[in-house]
Amino acid sequence: MAMNDRDRPLYMISVAAELAGVHPQTLRMYEQKGLVTPQRTSGNTRMYSQADIDRLQLINDLTSEGINLAGVIRILDLQGRLEERDREIDALHKRVRRLADRVHELETRESVNSLVRATTLELRRLS
Repeated sequence: MAMNDRDRPLYMISVAAELAGVHPQTLRMYEQKGLVTPQRTSGNTRMYSQADIDRLQLINDLTSEGINLAGVIRILDLQGRLEERDREIDALHKRVRRLADRVHELETRESVNSLVRATTLELRRLS
């Protein structure tokens, strides 16, 4: 699967911290608490994506509103679950549409078959 541009690791910790408006040590703490998981280079350098920066900005917004890190963790977990359910619902909607199309196809085929049988019977009756 191709990597989404938002998930491509672009920023070292100092740049990521500046973009997110926090100290690099804060990013290390967030990583330790599982709030963000930067990718690592072969030299073990943390690399952050735009999606990571967006997540860090959300964490900042939540903590600025007085929510502690335990609450932030819970909110992010619930947000992740909601997004997962949305993907599942989208997949189910697609499946329902495919099944409805298949039912329509089968109903059309049955209608055509019924018409052919009726026409065949009528032709036999007339001959």
